Amino acid sequence: MKIIHTEKISRIYKMGSETIHALESIDIDINKGEYVAFMGPSGSGKSTLMNIIGCLDTPTAGTYILHNKNVSDMTENELAEIRNREIGFVFQTFNLLPRASAMDNVALPLVYAGYGKEAREEKAFDALDSVGLGDRTSHKPNELSGGQRQRVAIARALVNNPSIILADEPTGNLDSKTSYDIMDLFQELHDKGNTIIMVTHEDDIAHYAHRIVRLKDGLVESDEINDKVNNKIGRSISTSN
Repeated sequence: MKIIHTEKISRIYKMGSETIHALESIDIDINKGEYVAFMGPSGSGKSTLMNIIGCLDTPTAGTYILHNKNVSDMTENELAEIRNREIGFVFQTFNLLPRASAMDNVALPLVYAGYGKEAREEKAFDALDSVGLGDRTSHKPNELSGGQRQRVAIARALVNNPSIILADEPTGNLDSKTSYDIMDLFQELHDKGNTIIMVTHEDDIAHYAHRIVRLKDGLVESDEINDKVNNKIGRSISTSN
């Protein structure tokens, strides 16, 4: 089942007198349950494409269909609703509220979705428990390791049962061992049927994905199935990282 379809997507930015073509005529389809990595050097357009797919930005031209809805020309309010309902975000810098507990950070999207307090806490606990942090619900970010903070961010991305999980350099602030633990977690999420789209500049991290899309100068340079998936599943979830 096709969940994402873009047709001749372009994105142009005006920087004073300069015109920057961040994306040029991007055609891409992503099916439900796929695990896709966007790769490319700085300025290739991978983050711009991620922002459009995540409804954080809109294309200058072209069409973007998400779950059979044309989101190309939606209003800001409509895009915000789509983001909250359809998309779970995982960022390099975690983007957690520093004074809020893990529970409250994970429950935040549910506030905007209109859930009551009891339902929020139940769903947030289940999400934290699914990433190995059921015993860390009251901890604040400064009481958690980098890997644990990223697990909280992943739980927050999962709590609304989104159509897709978008991960922007999810291991960028982590050491190598913790990075691989987090990527094992993403593999487990994919095995459960989640659709995952990841931006990374690290080749070994990209090879956890089952499909790698390489961008260069705002164009798709290659779009290939990864026949050498870096699957290190086998370790149990470690809550110490």
